[in-house]
Amino acid sequence: MGATVIDGKAFAARVRAQVAGHVAGLAAQGIVPGLAVVLVGEDPASQVYVRSKGKMTAEVGMAGFERRLPAETSEAELLAVIAALNADPAVHGILVQLPLPAHLNADLAINAIDPAKDVDGFHISNVGLLGTGQKAMVPCTPLGSLMLLRDHLGDLSGLEAVVVGRSNIVGKPMAQLLLAQNCTVTIAHSRTKDLAAVCRRADVLVAAVGRPGMIKGDWIKPGATVIDVGINRIDAGDGKTRLVGDVDYAAAAEVAGAITPVPGGVGPMTIACLLANTLTACCRIHGLPEPEGLTV
Repeated sequence: MGATVIDGKAFAARVRAQVAGHVAGLAAQGIVPGLAVVLVGEDPASQVYVRSKGKMTAEVGMAGFERRLPAETSEAELLAVIAALNADPAVHGILVQLPLPAHLNADLAINAIDPAKDVDGFHISNVGLLGTGQKAMVPCTPLGSLMLLRDHLGDLSGLEAVVVGRSNIVGKPMAQLLLAQNCTVTIAHSRTKDLAAVCRRADVLVAAVGRPGMIKGDWIKPGATVIDVGINRIDAGDGKTRLVGDVDYAAAAEVAGAITPVPGGVGPMTIACLLANTLTACCRIHGLPEPEGLTV
C-alpha cells in the first residue's frame, strides 16, 4: 500500500478561497489589502513568479503593485523604491523578488522593508521574533508546509521531526515552527554524519536541500510523513525538462505514510501563504482581528 498523497494544489486553493472571503469582508469596511512586488532585472524564472503572484493577488480581490526596475538599478535607487512603498498606506505587504542582480545586497534590501509589511518573513526582526516564539511574519514556504502537516496529522506534539537543509528561507524557520508545535527537532544537512540514519528516525521529514532525489526511499521511516520542499528541474530527454523534488518520490512513497508530490505539493502553498501573510499584515496594521488558521 502506497503513501497518501498530500495534495498541496487543492489545499492552496482552499487557502486562497479563505483569503478571498476575508478580503471581501475588509472591502466592505473600505479596506483593500495591497501587495507590492519589486522585481529588479530580467531573470526569466523571477518574471514567471511575479506574473503568477500578480494574477493570484487580483483573483483574491487584493490590490497589486509591481515595481519593475532595470538590472542596472543602483542600491540607492532600490532602497528609495522600498522606502516609498513603506510609506504608502495602500501597501500592506512588500516582497523583493530574489535573486537580485549580483551588484545588489539582498540582505540590505530585505532589512530596508518595514517589518510589519515584510510578507516574506525574511527581515531580521521577524527572524528574531519567530526564533523567540513571538508574533512574527512567517516565511511562506515553511508556513505552507506546516499547514499541510497540521491538516494531515493534527497535533504534532511529541513527534520526532528532521529538517534536511539549513537555509534562512526554509530550513531554519521550518525547524522553529516545528519546535513551537512541540516536536523534537533535528536540523540535518550535507555534512551530517550518517544522514540516512538521522532521516530514518523522523516521524516528520522535511527535505529542503535543492538536490534532486537526494533523500532515498530506504532513508524513510515506515509510516513517516514526508514534506518535499525541493523544486529541481532535470533533463527529461528530447530536449525537455521536468520538475522533481529532493526526495526519490517513487521509492519513498512505498514506505512513507504520506508524502507531498513535486510538482503539486508545497509549491502552490507558497503563493497562497504570501496572500495569507498580506491579509494578516493588513489586519495587524489596521488593528483588526487576524484571520484564524492562516498564521501561527
